[in-house]
Amino acid sequence: MTPFLRTPAPVESTRVPVDDGDDGDDGADCGDGAVHVGPTSAGALHAAIVGASSAFLAMLERLQRIARSDAPVLIEGETGCGKELAARSIHYGGLRRAGPFVPVNCGALPDHLLEAELFGHERGAFTDAKTARCGLVAEANGGTLFLDEIDALSAKAQITLLRFLQDQRYRPLGSSRELVTHVRVVAAGNQPLGELVRAGQFRADLLYRLEILHLQLPPLRERSGDARLLAQHFNALYSVKYRVAARAFDAATLAWLDGHRWPGNVRELENWVQRELLMGEGSAPGGLQPMSFSPAGAGAGAGAGAAAGAAAGAAFRPVDFRRAKAEAVRRFECDYVAQIMKQAEGNVTRAAHLAGKERRAFGKLLKKHGIARPAGLD
Repeated sequence: MTPFLRTPAPVESTRVPVDDGDDGDDGADCGDGAVHVGPTSAGALHAAIVGASSAFLAMLERLQRIARSDAPVLIEGETGCGKELAARSIHYGGLRRAGPFVPVNCGALPDHLLEAELFGHERGAFTDAKTARCGLVAEANGGTLFLDEIDALSAKAQITLLRFLQDQRYRPLGSSRELVTHVRVVAAGNQPLGELVRAGQFRADLLYRLEILHLQLPPLRERSGDARLLAQHFNALYSVKYRVAARAFDAATLAWLDGHRWPGNVRELENWVQRELLMGEGSAPGGLQPMSFSPAGAGAGAGAGAAAGAAAGAAFRPVDFRRAKAEAVRRFECDYVAQIMKQAEGNVTRAAHLAGKERRAFGKLLKKHGIARPAGLD
């Protein structure tokens, strides 16, 4: 999930009291609030921003304007662009910075768990409900509720969320009491919700409630010159984390960084730097090689990875066994997943079934290799 913002250093936990709108004790396991570890100042986040391109600066200026309001926000962009850290920047630069920031992965919540996770439940509400429990909307009271992968919500889940967004009132499962919370809703999706609405995959009325303010994150290929800045940043960051010497970027590497299309965006670039620091040998003492661990998708399509593999085989040079094995596994995974997706005509559920994997695990492979899910398909 690392994007155009640097990963902040660990800071103190922030506790914010949760007021469920009821003076009585409902027995729910809410404690005195939700604990969320993360950056706690707009200054810390602003100082960690990496980028200097015109596209990035325009996005950043809009983000700062959005942070000054309290209206719902929809953040859209390709996978790996940094939607969650953009949401965090909006939160910690906004009016609710003293409150909790509660992220929710909508793609990981099946329908039968959605209401219990969001709204909580009473004791005995279902078979395993041995104690009452507050939901995520209560934990986020006074702060920001971040709904990630909003485009993955089922039709039923969309209705549930729409009702909550109307007035932020809800009922925990098994309860007859209506509670109210006060949160800023920030949502994010990999697929354009407008296209999903036109395809009948997403409710238009829910989109209208989420998209009062809109932030579009530019892909890395449209951020001229930012790839080298990010690579240099990650080089310094991970050399400290892994306790290895920072590596130098020669002119060929910098040119390659600028010219590569980065289909997996900043996440792909970050992973390349980490692999190269840990496994690469470099084109010169202390240097980084542009193609020694070039990410999949360097060409026009997924088949470019296989072509690059063939070219590497033709010009074989001795490398460390573990490094060569890791690269072979990476190329196999990327090519395999791309071919399965092609055979399934872009349908993730069908592709996961063909691969004999759970949908969630298959989705992680797509994310890992920067293979985008086609808009309008499950």
